[in-house]
Amino acid sequence: MRTVYAVALLLLICTAWMILKGTQIIQNVGDMARFGAILFQILAPLQLALVMFLSAIQAASNIAIEKDRQTLILLLMSRLTNSELVLGKLFASLLSIGVMLITSLPIFMLIVLFGGTSFEQVGWTFAVTLMTSVAAGSLGAIVALWREKTFQTLALVAMCIVFWLGLCEGIGLAGPVVAGFTGTEIAGAMSPVRTIMAASHPTVSSTWSFSVLPFLVLSSFISVLLCSVAIWRVRQWNPSRDVRSGQASAEESEATVNHGLNVVGELPGSGASGVEESLTGQQVVEQSEGLRTGHVDDRARTANQNSRRVWDNPVLWREMKTWAYGRKILFIRGAYWLLAAFVFFAVFSLVDSGVATRVTADAGVTIPPAARPLAPFILVSIVMVNALAVTSITTERDGRALDLLMVTDISPREFLFGKIGGVLYVVSDMILLPILISGYLWFNGALSGENLIYLSIGLCVLFFFVTMLGVHCGMSYGGSRQAIGVSLGTVFFLFLGVVTVMVMMVSFTGNVEAQLSPFLACIVGGAIGLYVALGWHTPSPALVLACGVLPIAMFYSITSLLLGNFLSVLLVVSFTYGFATTAMMIPRLSEFLVSTGRSKTAENG
Repeated sequence: MRTVYAVALLLLICTAWMILKGTQIIQNVGDMARFGAILFQILAPLQLALVMFLSAIQAASNIAIEKDRQTLILLLMSRLTNSELVLGKLFASLLSIGVMLITSLPIFMLIVLFGGTSFEQVGWTFAVTLMTSVAAGSLGAIVALWREKTFQTLALVAMCIVFWLGLCEGIGLAGPVVAGFTGTEIAGAMSPVRTIMAASHPTVSSTWSFSVLPFLVLSSFISVLLCSVAIWRVRQWNPSRDVRSGQASAEESEATVNHGLNVVGELPGSGASGVEESLTGQQVVEQSEGLRTGHVDDRARTANQNSRRVWDNPVLWREMKTWAYGRKILFIRGAYWLLAAFVFFAVFSLVDSGVATRVTADAGVTIPPAARPLAPFILVSIVMVNALAVTSITTERDGRALDLLMVTDISPREFLFGKIGGVLYVVSDMILLPILISGYLWFNGALSGENLIYLSIGLCVLFFFVTMLGVHCGMSYGGSRQAIGVSLGTVFFLFLGVVTVMVMMVSFTGNVEAQLSPFLACIVGGAIGLYVALGWHTPSPALVLACGVLPIAMFYSITSLLLGNFLSVLLVVSFTYGFATTAMMIPRLSEFLVSTGRSKTAENG
């Protein structure tokens, strides 16, 4: 991980230099300084977004997987104190993130050699990134200790981060004055995005006291508060209610056995005097029945309701008709609906003020304001669908239920389509709500009917792709952390990575022809990384082609979207992502290509 991250940063720097060198004439030191300043202000927010995502997901998944494997109970039974348990899991999860930051520190210091950037900027930038990592990790840890299922944890963490960033931007735009502080100052003290932009600006040497320091203090306070609550409540939240109910049933069985033994002790011939008395036939029967009381063959259970009829595909029936992901998923849906309400309110404000319609009709503006709250909401929906898909497989494997499914007469086709259909059914509201909000824009004239159809079809294709991607990664990787990290990392790369390269190209020059060769270098590198992540375990020519086409398709789609060629975006997205979905699906329809994750070598027994 350290090597890949360092090489990726160096490749981005080299790509930016090739773009600048191939399109502009560097005449003096000022041109080099401008290059260094722009490059630093691009890489610093990119590293912040990456670290925030990895810290929250790493801390949350480490604890959630312990719960799925029932090993957290062993830690609770040990002599570990609450603080040792919570802080140990938190800092163990953040260890790899801290090593990544230490690895990237010399690379960021190399950017100072170009000019336009000082070592003080590097220091403040890394301080903001580090405290953001600790705050995001603390958030992931407390949510994982609170929730029971892995999907609940990942979904709630993702929505909390979006709430965090969205609330900061909302306060900044609303501009309230609280205790003499303006909305911009409050948003700057709460938002890591605004703070990282201030820390990477050349004027940070004179503005750090009111642009960077408040966020560091506030993030430290939030981290301490979240960890304190987790330490206080860890043994009240864990073990979960299901484990406690099983323990209560065991105690009741033990009480029944003791009662039976007491009954036997009261029979003739078992008194305390030790005098053996002759037993009649009836007394022998009563004594035998008393010994049998509490035994396994004496337990009976009365059904409270009629049994339900299982469908021909039991996997799909379980996903749709039972609480396969826990009853607390209703809480996740409630939080998602609350997030959708905030997004709808933002869109409603833009439409009601006339800004959305006016700016959409303006040909000089490429990104309409209505897309600013809607695009992050769609990205969160895509991430949550992908998280549910991958955890639907990893949870089965961690609970040792996947082995039972593989020895039944369920075919691979039934298992695959059962999982995909079940995931799409559970997250149906996460698919429909973005389309309904887009329909509201169409109803008010901010979006044409043609573009609404394009958007709806494109979103359905993307949702089906990320569902298959999650199932594919869950079945390919034996380790749950690896499967979750690769699946969510692929989604973020296809969106965040390509957008970063595009921002880099736009920042230095507008000559696309001269930028083709360095851009293709990044595309080739990304395609190789995609193939290693997705096709290494199940190699096929179709996956090789899909991994090579996907980054190019994303670049073309985003470029065409900015240029207003919406039909071409739909055609490219539908073809490329449909082909990638088929390439991952076809090999798994004929046999169970599932990694159980329990292959052992001679060293580990």
